[in-house]
Amino acid sequence: MENRELERKVNDAKKLLNDVKAEVSKKIVGQVPMIDGLLMGIIAGGHVLVEGVPGLAKTLAVRTLSEALTIDFKRIQFTPDLLPADLTGTMIYRQQTGEFVARKGPVFTNIVLADEINRAPAKVQAALLESMAEKQVTIGDNTYSLPRPFFVLATQNPIEQEGTYQLPEAQLDRFVMKLKIDYPSAAEELEILKKMGSENDIAINRVLNTITLDQLRKAAESITVDERIEKYIVSIVTASRATDQKHLSFIRYIEYGASPRATIYLYRCAKVKALFEGRTFVLPEDVKAVAYDVLRHRIVLSYEAQAEELSTDDVIKDILAAVSVP
Repeated sequence: MENRELERKVNDAKKLLNDVKAEVSKKIVGQVPMIDGLLMGIIAGGHVLVEGVPGLAKTLAVRTLSEALTIDFKRIQFTPDLLPADLTGTMIYRQQTGEFVARKGPVFTNIVLADEINRAPAKVQAALLESMAEKQVTIGDNTYSLPRPFFVLATQNPIEQEGTYQLPEAQLDRFVMKLKIDYPSAAEELEILKKMGSENDIAINRVLNTITLDQLRKAAESITVDERIEKYIVSIVTASRATDQKHLSFIRYIEYGASPRATIYLYRCAKVKALFEGRTFVLPEDVKAVAYDVLRHRIVLSYEAQAEELSTDDVIKDILAAVSVP
C-alpha cells in the first residue's frame, strides 16, 4: 500500500513538473539542462548559479520560471558600484519619532535573481552569505528572517574579465549546483528567431505555488535510496580529497576537494533526478547525471591541472571512472 501511495505521489509530481516545463518552454527554446537544473535546485531547497556567455537566455529563463510560480520575485542587477545595503537594507532615521528603523532591501522575497553576480565587489557578494546559508538578514542590531521559500538564482558571464570579481569558494559552496550553459543548435536558434523575433509578449500561466512546491519537495524526500547508493555518493565526494585518496592518479590535479555539502546535495539532487524520471528509487545513473553540476564549483584545481589545461569537468569524469558503481 505504501508503494502505491509513493508511486501516486511521484506520478503527480512528474505531471506537475511537466506542466511547469511546458509553460517555461513557451518562451525558452531548448536549454533543457538549465530549466531542469533550476527546478532541481528549487526542489532540493538550495540556490543555483548559472554560467554562460551573453544572450543565452539565462536571465529570461529565471524570470520565466518565476512567472510560472505564484511566489514573490525580485531581480538585482549586480554592478561595481553596488553597496551591501542595496541588497539587504539599512537603518533609516525617522524625524517624526526620532528613531532609527530598518528598511528592508530587495533580498526580502522568495526568489532573488542575482544578475551578473560576479560584476559586484566581494563585500557586496558577501552580503548574500548570511541570507543564503541561514535564510536571515541582520540590519543594525536586529536579525530578520527571510520569507519561505527563499532561493538565490544567480547568473554570471565566464568571458568578461574587465570589471568582474570572482566569487569566493565559501560562497560558491552555498550554491547547490553550478550550471554551464552552451549555445543552442541551429534548429533551436531558428525556432528562437520565429518565436522571439517579434516583440509580442507571451503569457505564462502560474502552475506552481507554495503548497504544490511543498508537495514536490515531499515527493522528492520520499524517493528511496539504497544504502549502496548512499555509500556510492560518499565515495565519489571523498575521492576528490587528496588527504584521503593519495593513491588515485588524478588527485594531483586537485588542490582542494568537495565539502560535506557536496555529499548532502548530491544525495538530494539524485532523488530529484529520479523524480524527474518518474521513478520511486535512485539509480547510480541518477547520481552520475547530477555529479557534474553539484561538484564542478566545489573542486579547486591545482596548478598542474591548469598547466595541462584540464577543466573541473575533466577531473570529475576521472573521479566517476575511478569509483566503482554498485
